[in-house]
Amino acid sequence: MDATRRRKDADTPKPKSVTAWWKTHADQDNAIGDLAREVSRDPDRPSRKGLPGQRTYLDERGAAVPAVMETLERAWTQYGQYKATQDE
Repeated sequence: MDATRRRKDADTPKPKSVTAWWKTHADQDNAIGDLAREVSRDPDRPSRKGLPGQRTYLDERGAAVPAVMETLERAWTQYGQYKATQDE
């Protein structure tokens, strides 16, 4: 890797973690914003378990109702799109 490429890679900020990404959506007045506020307030939520871990966590808490799960899936897709644009 040449020096210019290394310098560019070092200057490029890493994409936000999913937890940090959630926090940026907490002010939205929609289902993703509602879920983001819940995520932000929940100190027990697993932050590094990926989507399967989030599903399991919600299920164990009795919060895995269809509307919440659909919102989680939609938010996870949006997060993936955000990450893809940051990785380019």
